[in-house]
Amino acid sequence: MEKRPWHRHYVEGVYPTMEYKQIPLKDALAQTAAEFPVRDALIFLDAKITYRELNEAANRFANALIGLGFKPGGKVSLLMPNMPQFVIAAYGTWKAGGVVVPNNPLYTDAELEYQINNSDSTVLVTLDLLAERMIALKPRTGLKNIIVAHIRDYLKFPKKQLLPFVAKDKHKNIPPAEGVFEWTNLIKRYPSSDPGIPNKFDELGALFYTGGTTGVSKGVMLPHSNLSINTQQVASWFPTFERGKIMEIGAIPYFHCFGFTCSMNFCIWEGWTNVLIPRPEPQALLEAITKYRAQLFLGVPTMYIGMMNHPDLKKYDISSLINCACGSSPLPPEVLERFENSTGCRVLDNYGLTETTPGLIMSPYGGTRKLGAAGIPIPDTDLKIVDLETGVRELPAGEAGEILVRGPQITAGYYKMPDETAKAIKDGWLYTGDIGQLDEDGFLYILDRKKDLIIASGYNVYPNEIDKLLASHPKIERACAVGIPDDYRGETVKVFVTLKEGESMTPQEVIDFCSEKLARYKVPKIVEFIRELPTSAIGKVLRKELRRIEIEKAAQKNKTGSKVYKR
Repeated sequence: MEKRPWHRHYVEGVYPTMEYKQIPLKDALAQTAAEFPVRDALIFLDAKITYRELNEAANRFANALIGLGFKPGGKVSLLMPNMPQFVIAAYGTWKAGGVVVPNNPLYTDAELEYQINNSDSTVLVTLDLLAERMIALKPRTGLKNIIVAHIRDYLKFPKKQLLPFVAKDKHKNIPPAEGVFEWTNLIKRYPSSDPGIPNKFDELGALFYTGGTTGVSKGVMLPHSNLSINTQQVASWFPTFERGKIMEIGAIPYFHCFGFTCSMNFCIWEGWTNVLIPRPEPQALLEAITKYRAQLFLGVPTMYIGMMNHPDLKKYDISSLINCACGSSPLPPEVLERFENSTGCRVLDNYGLTETTPGLIMSPYGGTRKLGAAGIPIPDTDLKIVDLETGVRELPAGEAGEILVRGPQITAGYYKMPDETAKAIKDGWLYTGDIGQLDEDGFLYILDRKKDLIIASGYNVYPNEIDKLLASHPKIERACAVGIPDDYRGETVKVFVTLKEGESMTPQEVIDFCSEKLARYKVPKIVEFIRELPTSAIGKVLRKELRRIEIEKAAQKNKTGSKVYKR
């Protein structure tokens, strides 16, 4: 690969380019199980599953699928939080020659119906709490079989001892219905031998659906090559970590690409133990890190903030952590400082997209870190910044434009959407839709989403800049700036603010604070205090949702005679 400025910041043992093992992930599991047969692969509410048991369970699931008439190339939708059945079903689907389609359990029936049908899924594995809804949905989809998993399936202790966050589990079997099966009853009938169906490296391995906040959600196609190579790229970033020696907290949802690759697949590739957290609330995280002396933790800002604000934080010992990463958005500086002081562990920033599998940009582990920067491209990953007008002219360091990336982890495109694929990928470069800039060392700074850009009186305003500034205020927990229709300016800046517990502010205080730090055209004109910002499953603030609400309000005013301009 051509030498880039960021290559000089690679730590010892990390190289600009690397040789990749042509191993699909289902074969990686089999190899890891042979190497570490009795090591715990998964820990779930104190229940432990060894690598031999995990591999055999995946084989049983694969044979069960085949027994139900499933054919290679078929799609299996997964609808559940982080629990053993998710991991088993994912690897079992690959062993049956199928494609994994993770779905968000928080989605509405309409969203799930679209994704199940668009993906051509014929099998759904779902948590029992969602089973009745999915059984009712089944006639409107192409689903032939629904497999119902229970929290209790792998637990050894009595039901009464279940933790509070699984108390809603009714502990009842699902009434018999055509094409509906209980997880345990089904897979125990099938052998634990590998069915021997190969995964071709260039064939589709997974379909991840984008959130759909900017329109119809798109199925991002990730071949087996993407999944395996990106796992190897991420693993190469940590050359000092030993195989079979690490304990990780699996808190990032595995139905999201970040958790799927950087936690689930990464751990299995390296033979590490993964402590699955189905509902990552602060106390559950603190208890798990303390109890298992975890060394790795991947989280999002809400997780870190929740732990640092927990009233009994001092009762827990989280000093065992040696590497942490924060996804979706950077941590507020105050929270970052408190967490690192509590653990002695640096939190690495990173940046990636579902379309990049998602490993793309990471802060060097044990190397240079620049606060505010997302990091540098990982091996065999190239990046450039182009102008927003033409999308062609490459910009020098220090200038803001759209981020373009290329590498072996880039998606094959959007499922059944060739036009959308052609818009996103040109000459091998993925147009991310994000605005950023590089510094002289090749560190990437994310400014905003291209579609989130606010144009006020002809000036470009990056809302993320306002968010970061307000997050530094000692009274503010989080903030989100949006552009709303304005008769005079075209758009004006409104900011939604959540305050820390026990704090109070006036809108003018917020405006005055911004006025001290920002150019006049960037200063919010309207401030609204709200208890909680809307977030996605991985803690990313849904700026589009806030803007949608504001536009609807403006449209309603327009009906009464007010003139409204929309971008």
